[in-house]
Amino acid sequence: MIRDIQDEIIRLKKENDICILAHSYQGHEILEVADFTGDSYKLSVDASKVTNKNILFCGVHFMAETAKMLSPDKHVYLANPLAGCPMAEQMDPEMITEIKNREPDRKVVAYINTTAALKTVCDVCVTSSSAVKIVSSMEDKKLLFIPDCNLGAFVQKACPDKDIMLLNGGCPVHAAVTGDEVREAKALHPGALVLVHPECRPEVSEQADYVGSTAGIINFARKSEAREFIIGTEISIAEHLQYDCPDKRFYIMSKKIVCPNMKLTTLSEVYNTARSIAAGDGEAFEILMSDELIAKARVCIDEMLRLGG
Repeated sequence: MIRDIQDEIIRLKKENDICILAHSYQGHEILEVADFTGDSYKLSVDASKVTNKNILFCGVHFMAETAKMLSPDKHVYLANPLAGCPMAEQMDPEMITEIKNREPDRKVVAYINTTAALKTVCDVCVTSSSAVKIVSSMEDKKLLFIPDCNLGAFVQKACPDKDIMLLNGGCPVHAAVTGDEVREAKALHPGALVLVHPECRPEVSEQADYVGSTAGIINFARKSEAREFIIGTEISIAEHLQYDCPDKRFYIMSKKIVCPNMKLTTLSEVYNTARSIAAGDGEAFEILMSDELIAKARVCIDEMLRLGG
């Protein structure tokens, strides 16, 4: 049954000029029908380079927004319209504008995991893999890093010459893991390397053998000569790595690291969206943004690109 649905999705995308993007946190059955997989910003760049007029994004809302911003001439659809991101949505432009008015000499650094509306009041955007490089490249010393305070703390430690203001925000899924859980995982698997995402708390990152983006964790595990790994990010990554490297062992750091928004997208949702695009019935959830919003939100992304992100 799963193979039948996958085959039908592949047929629909080929016949209807659809490019399917799947974030790494999606289920393996979805990754198998995707044209591109990876982190959110990488997928948006991939979308901008293809000639397909229709982009079907399997991820969450802010990711599809970013894809639309980089490909305003294309139709971008989100497989499940309910798939949001608590981190991306926890701060609004008014809140950040108020802080900017109080501290006008402090530049705002926005994690890519923010809404397009929030990006309009930010100075530069970063990804988890480029954050340290971008911040260290900035001439400005006084910064406000939003929204993830754990990623911000990781950047702050790597850039001690910067005065970085942090707010109480971030990914509730990664932040749920405690230092004790890392110690318990290491006790269960004493020979395993610990790989964690910088959205985890400092007490977790400090115990890691490697701290990096989802793509960084995947690449590290693939290339490492080690045979066992404790994976400190969304549990789907341990599953995908087990498929990629069947000769190695991958253990989840905590059963808490499950993103409910990512799990909303199912293979059936992907199929129904592709079928709706093909039928042109208007039922597929399309990302619609004004030219003004795209132009304002892109300023911080263009600055990221200028700084080498």
